[in-house]
Amino acid sequence: MRRLPILLAATAALMTPAIVSAQPQPPAPQAAKGPLLSLSVSESVNSAPDMATINTGVQTRAMSAKDAMAQNATQMDKLIAALVKAGIARKDIQTSGINLNPQYDYSDRTDGKGPRFTGYEASNQLTVAVRKLDSAGDLIDSLVAAGATNINGPSFGIAEPDKLLDQARTKALKTAQARANLYAQATGFRTARLVSISEGGGFAPPPMPMMAMRDSAAAAPQTKIEPGEIATSISLNVQYMLEP
Repeated sequence: MRRLPILLAATAALMTPAIVSAQPQPPAPQAAKGPLLSLSVSESVNSAPDMATINTGVQTRAMSAKDAMAQNATQMDKLIAALVKAGIARKDIQTSGINLNPQYDYSDRTDGKGPRFTGYEASNQLTVAVRKLDSAGDLIDSLVAAGATNINGPSFGIAEPDKLLDQARTKALKTAQARANLYAQATGFRTARLVSISEGGGFAPPPMPMMAMRDSAAAAPQTKIEPGEIATSISLNVQYMLEP
């Protein structure tokens, strides 16, 4: 008599329909139609620069470190004043290096003599952004007149290269597609379909020409600056699928 409820409950459980929760299944990945082709393409757009960077500074020597730095500070004040007078904004004048080092004379090493201390050399270097290229030559001459002991540059550039970079990107994509189509046709496929793009390099001006400070006796009446053209470049890594 005690087994009846148990048997009835078991029978009811067997007769209850099972409830299955249907979960959405992700779509099955499509098989590749053809091989993948990876390309690296670089293109550039040439244009006249609209700015330049010049490195300049002063070096001073004295028997004490304090005097060497004090003399250097005085000369640097004159240099910065000349830059401001020439129309260079303060935001375009940046200190790039300050150095103070002892100096020794190693020429006389007879009888075991050690090097002879000759004083301290202090140097202060500036990086200057020049946004009016037609006045760059006059600026360099004014720096020399103000006491600059070294000048390096100019390094030409583009202040806002975004539009030129977009032109280089368009050229690179066209070059990549033409090259991919060539591979497709050469290997018996009909088309090359773009599947991925990644950007590699950006704006890269040519190496900086160097200009050393000249001897005043042999100096030309005015320093000449020729900006020429520079290349705004871009590099793309692209991948295509070759399809029949």
